[in-house]
Amino acid sequence: MKKRILVTGGAGFIGSHLCEKLLNQGNEVICVDNFFSGSKQNVIHLFDNHYFEIIRHDIAFPLYIEVDEIYNLACPASPIYYSIDPIQTTKTSVMGTINMLGLAKRLKIKILQASTSEIYGDPEVHPQPESYCGNVNPIGPRACYDEGKRCAETLFFDYYRQLKIKIKVIRIFNTYGPKMQPDDGRVVSNFIVQALKNKDITIYGDGSQSRSFCYIDDLVEGMIKMMNSGDDFVGPVNLGNPKEFSILELAKKIIKLTNSKSKIIYEVLPDNDPKQRQPNINLAKKQLKWKPKIELDEGLKKTISYFKRILS
Repeated sequence: MKKRILVTGGAGFIGSHLCEKLLNQGNEVICVDNFFSGSKQNVIHLFDNHYFEIIRHDIAFPLYIEVDEIYNLACPASPIYYSIDPIQTTKTSVMGTINMLGLAKRLKIKILQASTSEIYGDPEVHPQPESYCGNVNPIGPRACYDEGKRCAETLFFDYYRQLKIKIKVIRIFNTYGPKMQPDDGRVVSNFIVQALKNKDITIYGDGSQSRSFCYIDDLVEGMIKMMNSGDDFVGPVNLGNPKEFSILELAKKIIKLTNSKSKIIYEVLPDNDPKQRQPNINLAKKQLKWKPKIELDEGLKKTISYFKRILS
């Protein structure tokens, strides 16, 4: 049966891939975005699809609409974007979440929250299981995003316990792939753009800090599996690739795959930048029968092809 699905932040990197996948599965999709960090270019190829609709709207304000499911992705996720307007970033996570939960309550429908590995902060437990409560600086420069997302999770579980709303909460770890913004400040897009332009690749710190990189197609599959899982499993659940790489390893891989002449240079590590980030995905494997399939080299090749196209 065709469902009418609302995707907030639907013109963003992850949201646009999700919209496309849901349409391909035979659903009607309403994409809501205020285009602060999202881009029409990400979804313009969907405009001819009669089952796709786009609304310019900021979810910090109420939205009155009739749908069957909600994926709540709205919020700038890149430090470059969320540091431009940290107050609005917090408003999007908190007031936007209240508005979307209110909509789900009125319509008696299921709602999924795209939370983040940033709720773990600079973790003292490695890899991070869902039971770990995190190590976050509540007044640091990243707090608008980290604490905003933590508060959003609080709201989801309070609405679930108090009002019996059908919720799903996922925690997204570093994700990459086509449609990333070249200027979004994330490590994969930064390194690829620098390498393709044969510019020096900037590493903050000594490059020993680690990340785990999940290709976008794997993540979207996990998100949909979570939404379609039984009502008794609400999460939170980690979605990410548990294979860990140092930032220096990533830079060297990208230089090799792009045949770049770039050199690696080192700068001071920003405040509160996590030293390690690796998901424990045992819960996702057990409850969703999900694990990533695309290896880093394969995903990077696809992402590099995309950036070659848009930068040419």
